[in-house]
Amino acid sequence: MTPDIILTEDGSHSLRQSELNETYHSIHGAIQESGHIFIDAGLKTCAKDTLQVLEIGFGTGLNAFLTLLESESSQQKIQYTTIELYPLSTESACLLNYPDLLAPEKKDVFYQLHTAPWQNRIQVTPYFELYKILEDFSCMTLTGQYDLIYFDAFSPEKQPEMWTEDRFRMLYKHCNPGAILTTYCAKGIVRRALQSAGFSVGRIPGPPGKREILRALKE
Repeated sequence: MTPDIILTEDGSHSLRQSELNETYHSIHGAIQESGHIFIDAGLKTCAKDTLQVLEIGFGTGLNAFLTLLESESSQQKIQYTTIELYPLSTESACLLNYPDLLAPEKKDVFYQLHTAPWQNRIQVTPYFELYKILEDFSCMTLTGQYDLIYFDAFSPEKQPEMWTEDRFRMLYKHCNPGAILTTYCAKGIVRRALQSAGFSVGRIPGPPGKREILRALKE
């Protein structure tokens, strides 16, 4: 079923998945939320010249687009891997207003994130390489080593199989020393699963509408 486009409080779009009764982003602001959780609390804290980023849940492509834009600004090279089982249709992606609000001159680049073939590495810009994996994260075997993880799956109430200690142990194994995992979810069950998997976990202030988020570190 095609998700419905909704307007969030910062003027940016999100999607509502009616089958799960879940939105892809905060109704208080999609761009605001993603920028706070994944860019400010994640990407901007990583100083490597070339960064291996893993995203769990490609969704609307907003996190990838924000990361691409930041890489252009900072001239930090990003090798971006994203895992998604139910990709958004190109038709739906074309209706999202992120390029209009963030970088109208890069509208074609945003669409390229969605139209890029799966299981292929694509050099989207000189600073941003994209590798999209069409698989079920809850049962797949991961490869590669990562410096930063955006954990952006649907909530533990809706997709508990995505948030297990087993899945976090797999991520920990594939993290480089000093790697960061950041997520919007601050639930105790998720914090404890991350800690049991080996991460050092802290709560940090969240974006508007959310008091706290989790930020985990492989020390």
